[in-house]
Amino acid sequence: MQTPEQPVLRDIVLVGGGHSHVVVLKRFGMQPLPGVRLTVLCTDTHTPYSGMLPGYIAGHYGYDDVHIDLRRLAEFAGARFYRDEVVGIDRENRKVLCRHRPPVPYDRLSINIGSTPDMTQVEGAADNAIPVKPIRRFNERWLALLERVCRHAGPTTIALVGAGAGGVELTLAMQFRLRNEMRKLGRDPDELRFHLFSADPEILPTHNARVRQSFERVLTVRGVVVHRTAKVSQVARGRLSTRPGESLDADEIVWVTQAGGAVWLRDTGLALDDGDFILVRDTLQTLSDPLIFAAGDCASMVDTPLEKAGVFAVRQGKPLAENLRRAVLEQPLRSYRPQRRWLALISTGDRCAVASRGVVHAEGAWVWRWKDWIDQRFMAKFRDLPEMAEKSGASGTAVPLDKAESAQAISAIAMRCGGCGAKVGATVLSRALAAVSPIERDDVLIGLHAPDDAAIVRVPPGKAMVHTVDFFRAFIDDPWLFGKIAANHALGDIFAMGAEAQSATAIATVPPGLESKVEDTLFQMMSGAVDVLNQAGCALVGGHTGEGRELALGFAVNGLIDERLAAVMRKGGMRAGDVMILTKPIGTGTLFAAHARLRATGRWIDDALVSMSQSNRLGARCLIEHGATACTDLTGFGLLGHLVEMTRPSGVDVELDLAALPVLDGAVETAAAGILSSLQPANVRLRRALRNQEEALQHPNYPLLFDPQTAGGLLASLPAERADACIAALRALGYQRAARIGDVLPAGQHVEPIRLAL
Repeated sequence: MQTPEQPVLRDIVLVGGGHSHVVVLKRFGMQPLPGVRLTVLCTDTHTPYSGMLPGYIAGHYGYDDVHIDLRRLAEFAGARFYRDEVVGIDRENRKVLCRHRPPVPYDRLSINIGSTPDMTQVEGAADNAIPVKPIRRFNERWLALLERVCRHAGPTTIALVGAGAGGVELTLAMQFRLRNEMRKLGRDPDELRFHLFSADPEILPTHNARVRQSFERVLTVRGVVVHRTAKVSQVARGRLSTRPGESLDADEIVWVTQAGGAVWLRDTGLALDDGDFILVRDTLQTLSDPLIFAAGDCASMVDTPLEKAGVFAVRQGKPLAENLRRAVLEQPLRSYRPQRRWLALISTGDRCAVASRGVVHAEGAWVWRWKDWIDQRFMAKFRDLPEMAEKSGASGTAVPLDKAESAQAISAIAMRCGGCGAKVGATVLSRALAAVSPIERDDVLIGLHAPDDAAIVRVPPGKAMVHTVDFFRAFIDDPWLFGKIAANHALGDIFAMGAEAQSATAIATVPPGLESKVEDTLFQMMSGAVDVLNQAGCALVGGHTGEGRELALGFAVNGLIDERLAAVMRKGGMRAGDVMILTKPIGTGTLFAAHARLRATGRWIDDALVSMSQSNRLGARCLIEHGATACTDLTGFGLLGHLVEMTRPSGVDVELDLAALPVLDGAVETAAAGILSSLQPANVRLRRALRNQEEALQHPNYPLLFDPQTAGGLLASLPAERADACIAALRALGYQRAARIGDVLPAGQHVEPIRLAL
């Protein structure tokens, strides 16, 4: 996570991870604009490059070869990456509305979300056909189709609707791949039958006659049946019909016809064309709102209508980046002049391709190699990222502000006061907290609903108080998600003791900046945290917020437990004969160290964030119900450090099965690369507790024994006869990686209490 040297003065929000926006991110990463922050809002972490997708379908490329890692690219650009679905725009308040998280404010907004299939025009299409677009979601649909076809006994008929370049290319790629899969299974590839439907009298209507002739010849040789002037009018399950009255029974129906704009755009008030695409000027600004830009397939240029082709989305990236930069600097914008003719390299599925540009035509294996070289070079720009640019601090072109904002900016940049002078302003704080809704509890007598110098809570009869505190700086650029994880982490100690959370007070630091930016950061962070606290039945009753160089958050949490301590799960209750259970996978420390160095893939980080966002509350209850004898939550000391905290007071030894440890995807790879958390060296000092570490040094999971965890799982011991039932129950509750990782042994004569099984 990058920390800006200058307070944030303007926000550019990028909705979607299309070809134009990846170019914008790369250019801002190479040349940051001081005082300007980028935020990417996208449903997927990996965005496909359309030029290589047919090659992926045909089996020539792997998944990572054809997908750009948006989370990694955003980290390089110093941009915040928010994984969520956009559902609207509040233009009056300049906020992007999201499906799951609070609205995201913007000063300038850019939309690059591609297109969405408009299948409502054909009866039954939406329910019975597989749409290619949105292209970002096609992979899961393709893999499901691939599995169905391979499992289908006997002949399989596949129909593709749409005979433009995309439809023809996809047909040949699918046929090539599926025939190869049939051969691998020892089946006759001629069981596959392909039909291509064109609403026009000819295929590839926007290309020259020689290109069309080439593909007509290839389709004939490959046995693809082409239906011309055959506009599909109805789709039923396993059957489609055309306007001329033709019908075809098909096992799979794939929809590759022209798509339209996203449905939610209709409610934005932006000017749209007949296909619901956003109307833009040659500056890529929308006609309706100069603060909003659009590019790629979702945009429609008023003065220069363009074909929906990836080449234009890529070419629009550079002028879009330049005009976003100029817009926040209030400089004149530049016009984008698209080329009249462009080169299209259309593959035939079998490592051959056809070149088309105006009246030019060429074909053969050499064209495919040329296409592959171009595509690989394009992808390398986003895969082989250069070293981070030097931070420019307060230098560079000044971002224009009004008088009030200028005064705030001067205050934000000036030398900061200490003591109570470092507190966040009361107005900012009250506005931010007024927008969150902590739950109310009857035992909270004075809290945020009637704030005073301190909160007052009642301890119910027969209950004892459980107190804990946790605090750390942000490790991701999403304050809402960070707030969730910070609250989860703080609650972990309460649940590990077998207690229920009652109340929490927060302590937060927020980097200085314009009041509106500080307020939103605080609101986003506390909104995420309060979501988690509320789900745990824990009332936020107060806290303290101050300025700091980095975003940070912590909580002092109070819990309640039976005062007879009968339900307390302590660290020191382990008994010989018990087994050890871990409820979540490990590896967060090495993964986020790698993320900061651009060495982790976005999906690894996604999986780690999902794990850290999972509460331990239900897991703790499950462990109690199955007779857990001891428990702790995994945090900064790592698995070995917390295990030592359990063996010493319990007076037992443990045999730990390294191979059985549940590990987050990518953690073994990043640890093997020597990318480790800054806390790892301190944790490694506890290796003296290991009896046979020399034998275990070569095991890939060995370094993860010392990996510090954030919002990690529960480590517990329980009677061996209850272990299988407990693990099954944990997995049913959503702890899918819960595992038995070792056995508790009687204390031996060894100084080292922990033995590693290999």
